[in-house]
Formats: sequence, C-alpha cells, structure tokens
Amino acid sequence: MEPVKRLVVLDMDSTFIKEEVIDLLAELAGVGPQVAAITERSMRGELDFKESLAERVALLKGLPEDVCKEVRTKIHLSDGVGEMIYQIHKNHGFVAVVSGGFINVIEPILKDAEVDCYRANTLEVFGGFLTGKVIGPVIDRAAKAEFLRELSSQLDVPLPLTVAVGDGANDLGMMEIAGTSIAFNAKPIVAEYADIVIDDGDLSKVAEFLYN
Repeated sequence: MEPVKRLVVLDMDSTFIKEEVIDLLAELAGVGPQVAAITERSMRGELDFKESLAERVALLKGLPEDVCKEVRTKIHLSDGVGEMIYQIHKNHGFVAVVSGGFINVIEPILKDAEVDCYRANTLEVFGGFLTGKVIGPVIDRAAKAEFLRELSSQLDVPLPLTVAVGDGANDLGMMEIAGTSIAFNAKPIVAEYADIVIDDGDLSKVAEFLYN
C-alpha cells in the first residue's frame, strides 16, 4: 500500500539551519548586539514581529548586496536535515520551509537541500546595496500559517496530515493549524504548546516520529 502523503513545513533560522541569518548579517554590519537583542525579544513574543523586523533590517542599510553570499558560507544545516528530507521524499511527502529571514540569502541553500517549496522575506537592494527595507508581504506568524494552509490545498495533503516544526513565537500560528506540531530546540512558550518536543538538535527525529 502506498504511504500516506505528508507535508512537513519547517521554520528556517535555528530550525532548518543552526544560525539566525539576520544575526550573521548584523555582525557584518557591526550592529550584532543591537539586532540580537531585538531578535530575542521577538522570538519570546514580547515584540510584534513586523515592527521588530523593520527595526532590525533598518540597521543593515548600506551593506553591499554581496554580503548575502558571505553570510551563506557561515550557515550550517541542522543535524539530520538530509536524512529527514530523504525519508519524507521516500514516503512521497513534501518538505517546505517558511522563514521570517531573507530569500536573498537562503534560496540557494534550500535548492541544494532539495526542499520542495519555500517562502521568505526579500531584502530590498538598490545600486548593489541593501536599502534597510524589505519588499513584498512580510512573512510573520499569520503568513506562516497561511503558507501551510495554501500548500495543504495545492499539494492535496489534508491539514491533519501536515506537520509544523519551529522554535519561536512566530511559528505558533502554523503549529496551531497543523495536524502535528513539533517544537525544535524551542523557546518555552513553543515547547509547552507543541505535540512533540525535540531538544537534541537532530531533525531526523521528525522522520522517525512520522514513519516509525
């Protein structure tokens, strides 16, 4: 009998990868501590994500566009990513990533990892430099949930067969509507909410829960 199709939607920063992309960008801009403090407050649910994103991105104004390539060299996939994707695809499932981070940086990484679908914010670039703004709709808590719902419909995977994996407050929207919610190295508010908690940094456990 053919396996039941699953859709697994993961957060990017500190979930699919070990780092926070905006923090890496901030280090190169010389504003690391300021941005890290805003990120932490946002992830704990103390700040509105859109406002905190605008504040952090504004601090990156003037960075050359090529910094996105440099940041990519500092990014590491979380342990077990390859095995997780292999197992999900082997069982005719889909892997998606939705990120409050930046497509300018992460798209080549996601393509190399053979992620099926992805969505993220876009850093505005003018004259080869970051303008300190994002363009297009902001990927926040509500947008992450909507992305999961859209994919569920497009890929013909019922919501009860979807899985949301994340670590921060802005992942709670998609975790609320997914059939299974998984907290991965998560903040307490997320771990408390989730159906499953993975705290050893190994994403292959996602596949284990689904197929064993």
